[in-house]
Amino acid sequence: MSAANEAVILVVGSGGQAYREYLLAGAHRQLPVWLLDSAEPTWQRPFIRGCTVVELLDRTRLIPDQEALLKAALTLADQRQIAGVWTYDETLVVAAAHIAEALGLPGLSVEGAQNCRNKELTRRLLTAAGLPQPRFRYARSAEEVRAAAADIGFPVVLKPRGMGASIGVIRADDTAALDHAYEVAEQASHGGNPAYEGGVLVEEMLVGPEISVDGAIVAGVYTPFVLARKQVGLEPYFEETGHVVDAGDPLLSDPWLLDVLTRAHHVLGVQDGITHTEVKLTSAGPAIVEVNGRLGGGLIPYLGKLATGIDPALVAVQVATGQEPSVNATSSDCVGIRFGYPPQDGRVQDVKVPRSGPGLIEAAPLTKVGDTLLLPPRGVVARFGYAICRGDGQEACEAALDAAQASFALTLEPIGG
Repeated sequence: MSAANEAVILVVGSGGQAYREYLLAGAHRQLPVWLLDSAEPTWQRPFIRGCTVVELLDRTRLIPDQEALLKAALTLADQRQIAGVWTYDETLVVAAAHIAEALGLPGLSVEGAQNCRNKELTRRLLTAAGLPQPRFRYARSAEEVRAAAADIGFPVVLKPRGMGASIGVIRADDTAALDHAYEVAEQASHGGNPAYEGGVLVEEMLVGPEISVDGAIVAGVYTPFVLARKQVGLEPYFEETGHVVDAGDPLLSDPWLLDVLTRAHHVLGVQDGITHTEVKLTSAGPAIVEVNGRLGGGLIPYLGKLATGIDPALVAVQVATGQEPSVNATSSDCVGIRFGYPPQDGRVQDVKVPRSGPGLIEAAPLTKVGDTLLLPPRGVVARFGYAICRGDGQEACEAALDAAQASFALTLEPIGG
């Protein structure tokens, strides 16, 4: 087969190696991979057929350079057969949707991608459809934030409209905490796409455990394939400190949850694609926290693969190329991850992760000597390492993760301020 006739999967942005290598490797096992990326490949090279180097972000505005990305994709389409378009990068979801639509390929529509990407728009659409979610207001000033909190009632959660990874998300328990919370959330909104800059969402603080669900949607049919129980910390922020995926979790077949998820995707116009939905399990039932138009981060899909045997990269490639996704579990384990966070801001002098322990599958550092770790609100995702463990059920898995976390060791040179 000539190069021109060889079908490739176009991956937009490769992401960080620690969190995304397994996805690129998985895609490579299904179809030859062609990258659109901002630099020549290094660690990516074993998993790709080729790479078009293009600025992913407009340097002046730090937003996806949609025009450049689309031009690069169309040029490639003149040279090679593109079977599908895929991204697992939150900032590139809308740009990838534009490429897929221009090439007439399956995947998230531009409208569906934008409805997921803009959290205020998500809230308005779900509210109009009567779907369960926190009460909310969109506020553009400290005065509007105070009025919204008074109407909703404390505690409230403030968040930017267009960020991911819980960046800028903060709880305010009373009026005294509101101004600081508004400053944190509003400033965070300026770290991403200018289309979502300014203003914050003020939301009701839902009570109950939080889960995330990665699902595949083909022709409007929603199928969950990874369900993770989430652990958060660093209050009043919402840093994701760990996740547990149990292949036998009864929520995977819960009709109430499945109905809410299915209706939410229909309302948001998601007919084809992969999504990562966060849900609170309240006393009144499941409520949507947010819907993201890509696979989950924090190695959640990797945990799913270890626990169920379902390969998230295979599922994503199948959906991107218009095939029925392979979402039948081939194993039944319970696997979790725990991240190490520093006790304070500082520069890393030494870091150690466990090499053995009950149920330990793997562990690795996420930083190196000399790196600076900044906790919220000065920094985001200040993880220095992780451990993945297996257990006989969720309780045993959590116990193994606790033991692994106790073996983390971090030496810091503190940074004041």
